[in-house]
Amino acid sequence: MTKLKIVWTKIDEAPALATHTLLPIVQAYTKGSGIEVETKDISLTGRIIANFPDKLTDEQKIPDCLKQLGELAKTPDGNIIKLPNISATIPQLQAAIKELQEKGYDIPDYPEEPKNEADKALQAKFAKVLGSAVNPVLREGNSDRRPAASVKKFAQKFPHKMMRDWPETGSKARVVHMDEKDFFESENSTTMEKACDVKIEFVDDDGNVTVLKDKISLLAGEIIDTAVMNVAGLRKFYAEQIDAAHKDGVLLSLHLKATMMKVSDPIMFGHCVSVYYKDALEKHAYLLDEIGANVNNGLAGVLEKLDKLPADKKAEIEADIAAVYENRPALAMVDSRKGITNLHVPNNIIVDASMPNVVRDGGKMWNNDDQLQDCIAMVPDRCYATMYKEILENAKKNGQFDPSTMGSVSNVGLMAQKAEEYGSHDKTFEASAAGKIRVVDFSGVTLLEQTVEVGDIFRMCQVKDEPIRDWVKLAVTRAKASESPAIFWLDERRGHDTEIIKKVNKYLPDHDTTGLDIHIMKPVDAMKFSLKRIRKGEDTISVTGNVLRDYLTDLFPILELGTSARMLSIVPLLNGGGLFETGAGGSAPKHVQQLLKEGHIRWDSLGEYCALVPSLELIAEKTNSEKAALFAETLDQAIGKYLENARYPSRKVNEIDNRGSTFYLAMYWAQALATQNKDVSVQARFAKAAKALKENETKITEELLAAQGKPVDLGGYYLPDPEKATKVMRPSATFNAIIDAM
Repeated sequence: MTKLKIVWTKIDEAPALATHTLLPIVQAYTKGSGIEVETKDISLTGRIIANFPDKLTDEQKIPDCLKQLGELAKTPDGNIIKLPNISATIPQLQAAIKELQEKGYDIPDYPEEPKNEADKALQAKFAKVLGSAVNPVLREGNSDRRPAASVKKFAQKFPHKMMRDWPETGSKARVVHMDEKDFFESENSTTMEKACDVKIEFVDDDGNVTVLKDKISLLAGEIIDTAVMNVAGLRKFYAEQIDAAHKDGVLLSLHLKATMMKVSDPIMFGHCVSVYYKDALEKHAYLLDEIGANVNNGLAGVLEKLDKLPADKKAEIEADIAAVYENRPALAMVDSRKGITNLHVPNNIIVDASMPNVVRDGGKMWNNDDQLQDCIAMVPDRCYATMYKEILENAKKNGQFDPSTMGSVSNVGLMAQKAEEYGSHDKTFEASAAGKIRVVDFSGVTLLEQTVEVGDIFRMCQVKDEPIRDWVKLAVTRAKASESPAIFWLDERRGHDTEIIKKVNKYLPDHDTTGLDIHIMKPVDAMKFSLKRIRKGEDTISVTGNVLRDYLTDLFPILELGTSARMLSIVPLLNGGGLFETGAGGSAPKHVQQLLKEGHIRWDSLGEYCALVPSLELIAEKTNSEKAALFAETLDQAIGKYLENARYPSRKVNEIDNRGSTFYLAMYWAQALATQNKDVSVQARFAKAAKALKENETKITEELLAAQGKPVDLGGYYLPDPEKATKVMRPSATFNAIIDAM
């Protein structure tokens, strides 16, 4: 593999469509420079096809690109631009399978309720595709996530208009969490003194042992922890909050992350559905069980199964479900026009994307009348709920945040080598009976143990020593470079965090921290510290574990930049390569829906533009390629001009969209390359292109706008037809001719 190669990931939904516009430009511009840009398919359908090749034709088969990229990420030559992909829930997986089957791919159905060993094996195979299947494989390094200087400067000069005032008369909005029997309370942890293999066992009250996970290989210095969510306590919490929301006349909302916590959170989501709709679901429990209704897939997991029933019985159950709303609090809506509530499907409301909007919208969510209304936000587990609670209370007391003056909270995130909760899917289990779940080494010694009741959710997590050591180093490096305080968000009351704190205190002295302001604080205290600085326009570095990394790098950017897609996300890989992530894809489905309906795609590719800069810089650093350095420098200039001239996509049809934005980025980049004087050959090559783009600016923008205002056909949602997608995303013949001629 040449060190001048950049791998661009082929993924899903809006960012995948935007690639049809942007990638041909990148490939055309770098042609002849020795820089190669190739794609690897790690989309949801790509992962399904790669894992189920047995009955496919040779033309349909594709290699396991995720596995290939996972190996590449462990080498010094890794240079990967990672766009946001679908972290699939079961409903999304099923929809993708259905689309593939309709296109002639012989892919088996997902066995939602396995009836035999073959079904169980099939379910286990599909588990490789579900949830956070991609990120743990590629993230062979820790995360450095922050707004690029040009992006932050622009955001303060031209603040976004989405912030809504918190009512001066007071707000009933609040974040609520469990006070007992959650993961936080039960967590215990230990650090491995030496390498060994362990297994996870369930021991029932009669002493019968069932092996849940037969082998987990642990390294010396590795931290492991276990925790249990008590479902009786969880259901009690839900019931209390339902009553409180009804009494206060506020919306009820649930905020989990079922896409990433793909075992635990759908179960927690299902318990909320079953408590809220208790009267209807218990009345018809036998029948619903018989037809395979699954509350873990949300209310939709019940409604979609009703077609199996006679029409009169279906109508009766639907009427009983509708009657529930008469004595329950109103639910926050995802789409009031379609009657889709917060409890409809588990992947509609994702905590890291939804909670920032509650803050941004003044403690409100949308109700059934398409109006904003105060809400109770349920974030059951205390591990991270407290910091959301603190920012909400801060906004209540001090008023809304001001994007034109607020400081930034960048992040150094511990995520290398499947660190922490997001890597725990294969070690999360639902207790089949009362007893104990324990982690046992192969000599029979019990390392950690949890008492469980039937239905309780057990989770074991792990984090290796090398990523922690690298994480501490990265935190010190960023503190020096930014001259900002660095705060480790760790709570000594959590078993896991206690072990992490020991290592932080061990590895910090390995670095020169003279003059640096470095602290360890509980998440709630770290939030207080950061918010005080934010309101004074001061910057802070949050140094966090993997989940808080995900949450905070949506929370603060959505408030200060309007979107987390504008963040610079650099992952210095442990073995010397680089992974460059391009922002969040939480809004990607809505963008595709608008494109299909109106021919307008508002996805902002600024994240991709920004990620390409350090990717090119890495090539320049490793190979002394002057052309790579020049492309990076001029692209950065083009991004600044793109922002200054407000060429980002509009939300409204018949105004500039992603395709127009990328045209302007291409023009500004060509102009920067044509006017630089470091490389005469590059200057000459781009002088012609820059001139042609500028002279045809009006014609090109007219052609791009003419493509809007009517429905489009992509030939598929999860697997669009490539020719149709290209036709939709490259509708300007004039623009295409200039780019293709290069």
